[in-house]
Amino acid sequence: MELQVKDQGGQVVRTIEVSDAVFDVPFNAALVHQVALGHLANRRVGTHSTKTRGEVRGGGRKPWIQKRSGRARQGSIRAPQWRKGGIVFGPKPRDYHHHTPRRMRRGAIRCLLAQRVREGQVTVVDDMALEASRTKEMVGLLEALDISAKSLVVSGESAPGLARACRNLSRVKSLMASTLNTLDLLNHDHVLLSEQAVRKVEALWAMDRPFDVQEEAASAEMETQEEEPESQDEEPESQDAEAEAEGEEPQQDAEASSAEDEGQDEKAQSE
Repeated sequence: MELQVKDQGGQVVRTIEVSDAVFDVPFNAALVHQVALGHLANRRVGTHSTKTRGEVRGGGRKPWIQKRSGRARQGSIRAPQWRKGGIVFGPKPRDYHHHTPRRMRRGAIRCLLAQRVREGQVTVVDDMALEASRTKEMVGLLEALDISAKSLVVSGESAPGLARACRNLSRVKSLMASTLNTLDLLNHDHVLLSEQAVRKVEALWAMDRPFDVQEEAASAEMETQEEEPESQDEEPESQDAEAEAEGEEPQQDAEASSAEDEGQDEKAQSE
């Protein structure tokens, strides 16, 4: 798959080949929905709390006698039906943490990036460096690129100047490719990436586990180290086979024959 690369003036300078594993995958709405719910749940602190009738201060004395008062019987002024009374089944502190598997999170990011490409809402620039870290510079860049939608600006590496230029714009957010997430892709209609960010995204999200290659290389190296001693043990057998092929006696047979000759000589001397 190919994407056009523009300069800061909005002119197309070239096209680049991008990974189909990231920018050309089918959209899975159920997957994106589940990952987004997990992100929203993990944002909750869960410190909400209310007091039951036993936790509210006061109410230890019976307000009036049980009978002969003409009023309904009451046991405490902190009962739930009283003003300033306790809360029934109110919220208590709890943990809202939701664990979403890493493969699902990566899959959701790939789905959203590919969907933005299909919608034509992805712009790649060759260089995102600004002359000054000012909001005016960022506004000029977006106008030159003809971007008016709510935008997510993605850089390859940490760019404090770019972040300062974007933070005063309510419809623009800046982040690094390594911190790209499902919620930001859902909340922004357009994605502006630098060419370096595209390569970073491919390196991070093209596979479910980016360290698979390193693990395979390490396992292959361990297998080769285990096979080396076996090959060394097989060398004597190969030498004996070569000796037999050349018409010579193997080393073990030669030693055995010399031992037999010595035994016969000792027997002859004893006789």
